Amino acid sequence: MATLLYEIGTEEMPAQYMPGILNNYKELAETKLKEARIPFEKVSVYGTPRRMAFVAEGVADRQEDMTTESKGPSLKIAFDPNGNPTKAVEGFARGQGVEVSALEKRDGYVYAIKHTQGGETKALLPALLDDILHSLSFPKTMRWADYDFGFVRPFHWMVALLDSEVIPVEANDVKSGNVTRGHRFLGSRTITIPSAETYVKTLEENFIIVDVEKRRALIREQIEALGKKAGGHTAISEDLLDEVTYLVEYPTALCGSIDDKYLKLPKEAVITPMRDHQRYFPVLDDSGKLLPYFITVRNGNREHLDIVTHGNERVLRARLDDAVFFFENDRKKSLEAHREALHDVAFQRGMGNMYEKTERLEALTSYLAKESGVAADEKALVRAARLSKADLVTGMVTEFTELQGTMGREYALLDGEGDTVSTA
Repeated sequence: MATLLYEIGTEEMPAQYMPGILNNYKELAETKLKEARIPFEKVSVYGTPRRMAFVAEGVADRQEDMTTESKGPSLKIAFDPNGNPTKAVEGFARGQGVEVSALEKRDGYVYAIKHTQGGETKALLPALLDDILHSLSFPKTMRWADYDFGFVRPFHWMVALLDSEVIPVEANDVKSGNVTRGHRFLGSRTITIPSAETYVKTLEENFIIVDVEKRRALIREQIEALGKKAGGHTAISEDLLDEVTYLVEYPTALCGSIDDKYLKLPKEAVITPMRDHQRYFPVLDDSGKLLPYFITVRNGNREHLDIVTHGNERVLRARLDDAVFFFENDRKKSLEAHREALHDVAFQRGMGNMYEKTERLEALTSYLAKESGVAADEKALVRAARLSKADLVTGMVTEFTELQGTMGREYALLDGEGDTVSTA
């Protein structure tokens, strides 16, 4: 039994592609090994922004032998009354590559039974790995130089090992070997992998945590600890945690601070640029109130962490200054007053603009309120319909589109519209 490693090293891949890429890679590895009749125990996949790899354990030294059975003509057609073979059975035997005398007679027919001895795994792997490489699919592919074969991002190295022996694979002038690339900023630029079995350990010793689940768990542990240290808890969005996991090879979390003046903004107006634009995790107290801290993850170790923290604070400060500007500018007039600008926002060709849409919504809401028996709330419902699209033209929503609806609620509350209208 042997261990097979196949790593493809690329330029940084989009984080949102990575889960699908690794699932596809695992399925292809398992499928191609089974189709080639090469027994194995299990396949594990690993990935970072710059590499995808699978490790197959318990790979057999040889293919499984194969026995095939092909049904031929009936005995009445295969032999004449004297028992001599006819041209029909001779043609069948010739096509199957066997002698007529080797055919088996059963159930009124002749059968060709062929036994094929399995080949050596090592000899089959170059074609198999090449097949996997060319079978991978991506949401979008790139082409580079003058190569016809495209990939998710240009690839620059490949590691293909059966235990410690290199399996030759070549594509786009890149040849496989036993040398991978190290972390961009830490350790050695090139790393020799002694054997497929030591792949994960060797990379970890060189500042690359290639195990996705281990990397995710490490990030979660670090950001939770920093949130607690800051006097609250880290608000972890699982989608953001997954994205950050695929943005780094060696994660180190850090905690930065923001000026208290930004906390005067609606909470979502701070969290959105923090989380959706900068990939930062907010810190909340036990009541859910936003604290003046953020947590992010760098791709590196703790060296010069204070400089990195300062840089992240500066970037976020610029984004929050934008939010303050847009918020204050929006508040110069009411949500009702913003509604007039909807005349300039097209709804759909032939169906008018967004202002006209809200007029239709008002009429429909009034009708439905009466017909459904909730006429007591008709006034509030119609008012909500009237204001429902007004925040589309505010500066905050124009800049941070994720806040559409949320800012409508906040501005409605500040205008004194009441909880019912604001929530609606």
